[in-house]
Amino acid sequence: MVLIKMQRSGNNGRKNLEKTVNDILKSKARSRIYIYLLRKNGARTDQIIKGTKLHPSTVRETLSKMHSQKLIFRKKIKNDTIGKNPYMYYPLHPVELLKRYSAEIENRLNRLAALALKNEDSEEYKPVKIKISERLDQS
Repeated sequence: MVLIKMQRSGNNGRKNLEKTVNDILKSKARSRIYIYLLRKNGARTDQIIKGTKLHPSTVRETLSKMHSQKLIFRKKIKNDTIGKNPYMYYPLHPVELLKRYSAEIENRLNRLAALALKNEDSEEYKPVKIKISERLDQS
């Protein structure tokens, strides 16, 4: 469903998607790589470099960081040539990415609310629990 809407929305929709993913991942390189992997349903490093037009060292470093942050996962590809077997990279499902992002926002809001509701007579914070509810439209 996400991919269909991305394709129909044209260049303006593509820029909006990139901006939104950039806001979530806080990096243009990460967002370009993530969106590329979503569109291609996985890719090798050389394909990502060519498709994103990012510098090879930027792609390699960003892939490593994204893998350690579990934003992407990878699988070894068996090949018959001499040398190392390359990885195929795949993105975290968009719904999982959004769940992580909403949890991060919840944490920030709860810290902010706790500070705002701090008891002025003591160093105690009043417990606050702000929860973002999950709702999926089926239309």
